[in-house]
Amino acid sequence: MSEKDEIYSSKISYDGIFNFREFYTFCHNWLTEESGLEVVETEYSEKIAGPAKEIKFKWTATKDVTDYFRFEIKIGFSVRPLTEIEVNQGGEKVKTNKGKIEIKVTANLERDYDGKFETSGKMKIWRGIYEKWIISQRVAEFEDKLSGMSDEFLGQAKSFLALEGKYRQ
Repeated sequence: MSEKDEIYSSKISYDGIFNFREFYTFCHNWLTEESGLEVVETEYSEKIAGPAKEIKFKWTATKDVTDYFRFEIKIGFSVRPLTEIEVNQGGEKVKTNKGKIEIKVTANLERDYDGKFETSGKMKIWRGIYEKWIISQRVAEFEDKLSGMSDEFLGQAKSFLALEGKYRQ
């Protein structure tokens, strides 16, 4: 059985004008192309109440860093109420969205994800020795990298929303 350590947990929120479709694509592309993570949408729900929508979805992004370590980032998005609006942009009316979005990110460093050290009691002891004496510095490096990657994702998402809001007004 693999062991997961929570390395990072944070959230941001934004209330204003943004294009939901472009934001969704931006976040997905940043995770896959910039960070090399594999993204799977684990949940999606959409409730429509008159002209407004409530959208909630969750992603799990993973990357096998070595044959022993795996990065796992869980991201939860909540958008409510999302409404369609028109803004005047350069003399033209453009359809976009307005709403409040909250993004929660939790990052885990998964060790021995294939269970190679779980075959016997001796292997479990060797795993403890391996992690404590042989790769302890490597564990710290991967924790820093995963934490930085998660923080950078939230920073990029926040910047996108801030720029999008200023651009669309």
